Amino acid sequence: MLHYIICIIALIIGICLIKRFVSCLIRSVITIALIALLAYIYFFYIRQ
Repeated sequence: MLHYIICIIALIIGICLIKRFVSCLIRSVITIALIALLAYIYFFYIRQ
């Protein structure tokens, strides 16, 4: 019985950690995409 409780607790902690890292990763990808878009607009439209 104790083994199942430990497994459930480990699963809950793992899910929480994955959500934290994935949300951070998604924010990083969106930020990089916005920076790339702004650089593209600057180099191809504003610098003409």
